[in-house]
Order: sequence, then C-alpha cells, then structure tokens
Amino acid sequence: QVQLVESGGGLVQAGGSLRLSCAASGNILRLNAMGWYRQAPGKQREFVASITSGGSTNYADSVKGRFIISRDNAKNTVYLQMNSLKPEDTAVYYCYGRDGSTYYWGQGTQVTVSS
Repeated sequence: QVQLVESGGGLVQAGGSLRLSCAASGNILRLNAMGWYRQAPGKQREFVASITSGGSTNYADSVKGRFIISRDNAKNTVYLQMNSLKPEDTAVYYCYGRDGSTYYWGQGTQVTVSS
C-alpha cells in the first residue's frame, strides 16, 4: 500500500504562485510515476502533470510553461510549482502514484485563484 498526503493549497490572486507538495509513504518503490490531477466544480477530474521514476515529465497543454513538477527522492516527495495562476486553475488538486495499472490517490488540496 501507498499513502499520499498533499499540502500547499490555498487562496491566491491571479498571476500569483503556489507550490503543492505530495509526501509518499509505504511501498513507494513500486511506483512507476507520480503526478497531479485536478477537479473543478461540476467538471471531470483532469490530468495536470506527471513525473516518472526516471525523471521524465509530462504536462497538460493548459499548464505547460506555467507549472513545473519535480521530485525529491530523499524526501519521497513530489512538488508542483504553479506560476502565473489563472482563475480557471481553481480546483481540488489530487496527487497520485501509479504502480502499473493501480493508482493511489491523496485526499486532495483546494487551490482557489481569485480574479
């Protein structure tokens, strides 16, 4: 089993920045990749960014050039640096870890961007 705990959400004005953290514990050596999804009110959960165990990254088109995903293997933590935030980035952000076809999820952290 893998446990994921997010932190770092909050309220920020448009154009501002936030950094989300996702601390992993448990059988984390099984994870092939970690990353973030988000879900806005009334919308489906959507992919934001991912990073593999080898360090390869992938981003949704909507956040490319603004968000940066990174990981600190010594701390078993993945980060999402969010810059130039827009009101449409408002959502609950969920950290995930993938072990093959199995996904583990955190509890989510709210990000609200005011205009």
